[in-house]
Amino acid sequence: MSELEVPITDIENFIYCLEVVPDADHDETTEVLKILEDVAFNQNIASIYKACDTIEGLEQSIDNLLYNDHNFNDYEIIYLVLPGEANNILINGYYYSIEEIAELFEGKMEGKVIHFANKKILDLTDDESQYFLDVTGARAISGYGFHSEQMTSAFTIDRVFFSLFYKNDDLREVVEQMFNKHYKLCKLLDFRLYY
Repeated sequence: MSELEVPITDIENFIYCLEVVPDADHDETTEVLKILEDVAFNQNIASIYKACDTIEGLEQSIDNLLYNDHNFNDYEIIYLVLPGEANNILINGYYYSIEEIAELFEGKMEGKVIHFANKKILDLTDDESQYFLDVTGARAISGYGFHSEQMTSAFTIDRVFFSLFYKNDDLREVVEQMFNKHYKLCKLLDFRLYY
């Protein structure tokens, strides 16, 4: 695969990443964590990473971010690396709908961009996306229509999306730049943005 052209940001920016793992108590460096470390070093985008293995752990991680991290306003992207099927996430053997996730994040994501890695398909109707945005307060929700264990978006296009977003706050222009520079990859993974 050819090397991705990833823009470098001029100022430090932040991503809050939640990844579902089989056992959050098992201290393991996941591939996603390695990628986030590389993004911090090479793209000047810092991140807070939390692993969770239950829906309660996911909710607690969001609450800790909201109520205990005084830099919450600096995190414009909430990066969710969650397995599942179309519009459902799978945690600890249980499926949760996108509506349940919206209610879990109710009013907590004001102005944030919620970005799903391609471990699950994101295929929302206009009504579903509007419900998610209205309930959470998020500015946008993004993800992919193509799921692949072999080609994870974390290795490829997610890092481009993060850099472009922090260089340009206009989401339409960010998506346009992504498709202009990485059309084949955006089409292959079926990048989607709802706002």
